[in-house]
Amino acid sequence: MPDLSDRIILGMLTPSSNTVLEPTTTAMLAGLDEVTACFSRSKATEISLSDKGLAQFDHDRFLAAADLLGDAKCHSIAWNGTSAGWLGFDNDEALCARITENIHAPATTSILPNNDLFRRHGITKFGLVTPYTDDVQARILSNYQAAGFNCIAERHLGISDNYAFSEVTEAEVEAMCREVAAEGAEAISIICTNMRGAALAERLEAELGVTIYDSISVVVLRALELAGVDAHRLVGWGRIFRPE
Repeated sequence: MPDLSDRIILGMLTPSSNTVLEPTTTAMLAGLDEVTACFSRSKATEISLSDKGLAQFDHDRFLAAADLLGDAKCHSIAWNGTSAGWLGFDNDEALCARITENIHAPATTSILPNNDLFRRHGITKFGLVTPYTDDVQARILSNYQAAGFNCIAERHLGISDNYAFSEVTEAEVEAMCREVAAEGAEAISIICTNMRGAALAERLEAELGVTIYDSISVVVLRALELAGVDAHRLVGWGRIFRPE
């Protein structure tokens, strides 16, 4: 057992209807004895551009959930959600600033490290895989295009119910990844923290010759970095965890 004085606690903000990211995150961190993930939920059941759908991502809701994680003295706090994909990347920047100001812990999200890794790895042409509806997907594509990232292939499933994302099978995710890779994508972003992509990365990367940027994986990576933990110690979860 590690010295308890050395333990690292990651605070994870979670959409209320998400059933995939908690077990996946726990599995990813299983080999890091000193690291614990604590979760706090915020109401989110519908991914849409409706007033109801957008209101779920009001920053005050996140801050209330983050405040509870602050009681656990977390070393970093992460919003395990992809809402900035359609709300705009600056939305996550503002959220992280407010969390850090209120909780006094460095903060990140699922979208921001995805974009940072794209820049770090020189990715400009990518494939996008999501479960979202046409209009949400279009908004995500527009935001990435405006940021200088060219999506050359995409697949989405047309689903708005957040719980239903967890019912998408690994085989369906694999099929979408293979399709966008066949269209020339040099990297693939699986954008959704309630879809089963993280565990597929190692196998798909070997098969397709592209790097997989899964929304659960990238936030775990960045949360560890912010907490001062060497994320390269995670083995079997894809190229993003390997030394560059």
